[in-house]
Amino acid sequence: MANHKSAKKRIRQNEKRRLHNKYYAVTVRNAIRKLRITNNKDEALEMLPKISSLLDKVAKKNIIHKNKAANLKSKLVKYVNSLS
Repeated sequence: MANHKSAKKRIRQNEKRRLHNKYYAVTVRNAIRKLRITNNKDEALEMLPKISSLLDKVAKKNIIHKNKAANLKSKLVKYVNSLS
């Protein structure tokens, strides 16, 4: 266990940051899941810019890697375009 005051503070900060990052990661995952189960193209087109923006934000904060965000956005656009 940590003995130094600074180490104890770092543990508190890491836990707080971990919970913060987890919240955003789960929010993005749920938004993507919601888009993927949508069969209505109009609804999907409405959701896509919001989800793309959310992916960019979490990538900017290093919650997910920027390439992963790019790959997810690409797959989502392909999915939305395949809807009829």
